[in-house]
Amino acid sequence: MEKEKLNFKINYKNIRVFEEKNADKPQFPLVLSVPHSGTFFPEEFLQNVAFDVPTLRRNEDLLVDKLLEDAVNIGIPTIKAEVSRVFIDLNRDRLELDPSMFYNYPKDKDMLFDKHCRVGLGVVHRINYRRESLYNGLLDYHEVEERLKNVYDVYHKRLKQIVDRCVKKFGFCLVLDCHSMPSKICSIIDDRSGIEICLGNLFSQSCPQEMSDFLAGEFWNRNYKVEFNCPYSGAFITFNYCQPRRQMYTLQLEINRALYADEETLLPNEHFAQMAGDISGAIINLAQNLKRSDLSVL
Repeated sequence: MEKEKLNFKINYKNIRVFEEKNADKPQFPLVLSVPHSGTFFPEEFLQNVAFDVPTLRRNEDLLVDKLLEDAVNIGIPTIKAEVSRVFIDLNRDRLELDPSMFYNYPKDKDMLFDKHCRVGLGVVHRINYRRESLYNGLLDYHEVEERLKNVYDVYHKRLKQIVDRCVKKFGFCLVLDCHSMPSKICSIIDDRSGIEICLGNLFSQSCPQEMSDFLAGEFWNRNYKVEFNCPYSGAFITFNYCQPRRQMYTLQLEINRALYADEETLLPNEHFAQMAGDISGAIINLAQNLKRSDLSVL
């Protein structure tokens, strides 16, 4: 049976792509990027997917922006996506599209059919958290091009501007790309007590070791179990905003969701306030340490 062709169009005029704080006059050489905590879904999109909003939200990085509020409030430049990652995933390459999702994918179009596409989690997700197909039919490639232009490109253009501004003022910048990870993955990898914090530095390639070691130490001092590059070493933002010749560095932060939230109800748990204080406290100390850094050692 031939799949239905989905020809919906999104009205982008009133969509707020991101929220930013402290970006125009950065006080620290640290930028917080939060690409996966957006909760907004265009209505036209919801009418053409097979699941309700609570199910779709299970793909997001739950409440990460709320964990960072104290760090943001001291003046650390921050950009946070408002649009859900199920609609467009800002931490994937633009070319990570699965041709099988479209009824009119161009035959001569370049693509990057990597591991994310193969499992259904490319720049446009094909599946939900239960690995069920999101859409009721095949997408229009031109509609997805509009998503990329009106959401993906807008976010990355602004993130790059904020990073450039920090480099210009301080001589260098560290982008801390902030995420959460499902507790199930953490427990599978470490069946003793589970990984609590993961710091991805592309196996020591994305930033000077002293940067990632400093943040790891902040979490160790707070009695968290920290792993480097396990289960995640870094994704698109960590890889593409790392430009050592320009003194631009990156580090990916992953937080075990079960530490601060109920993964079924998507609500904060009784440990949320403590966790938020610890996460923000560690990042604040990192920001202050970076501001004091001797650039000659970087």
